[in-house]
Amino acid sequence: MLIAVVTAPVGVSGAVFLLPVQLSVFAVPDPAVTPTNLLYNVVAGPGALLRYRRDGALAGPLVRRLVLGTLPGVVLGAVIRVFALPGPGVFRLLVAALMLPLGVWLITRTLRPAPREIRRPEPSPRTVTSFALVVGVVGGIYGIGGGSILGPVLVGRGVPVSKVAPAALASTFATSLIGACTYALLSLAHSGSIAPDWFLGLSCGLGGLLGGYLGARLQPRLPEPLLRLVLGTLATALGVLYAVDALR
Repeated sequence: MLIAVVTAPVGVSGAVFLLPVQLSVFAVPDPAVTPTNLLYNVVAGPGALLRYRRDGALAGPLVRRLVLGTLPGVVLGAVIRVFALPGPGVFRLLVAALMLPLGVWLITRTLRPAPREIRRPEPSPRTVTSFALVVGVVGGIYGIGGGSILGPVLVGRGVPVSKVAPAALASTFATSLIGACTYALLSLAHSGSIAPDWFLGLSCGLGGLLGGYLGARLQPRLPEPLLRLVLGTLATALGVLYAVDALR
């Protein structure tokens, strides 16, 4: 719940921070940790989305582009995860290499903004959809939803946090729902620990459901620079967490 309160205002479900805890503390077997994280997103997602819908923040084209891009990606990612890529070590290093410099850059640019005339324009619709497809594959492989990657990158490209957050969470929910169903079907035809840890996924999800609603309710009351700082700090913390975890 506490994680979701902090992450929901910037479009991150919080599942990406639960993944190392599930592996290290709760000893969820691999690759069952991925559908467990996806189950968390399915249960937790409606809390924030309900609040954003009431505020009219889910009607923009960015929501459709992210969802259309990530949905086919998550199915492909689930198949890759089960049959070709069982180990999470390389992924952790890649996330650290992407998130750490991106988070530091967001914090620096927020504290020392560039002049308005040289700020980068928002990415094109085709670029957004293509990037969402790649993130969908990553989300399907590792169960992180994708908002933790979509959010910092899109904000770094000039899209306001208030616009990115509801779109990223909608994409995370849709891809997690399809991804969880894909893993459930794959578990019927493949031996091993593929099914989610239902108790853990539902328990964490209920906390995220409440925390996500509260976080989404707070977002309109928070200034854009503060949201960018929170997103940059989360990205930096995620990069450090995954780097230490992978090297250890």
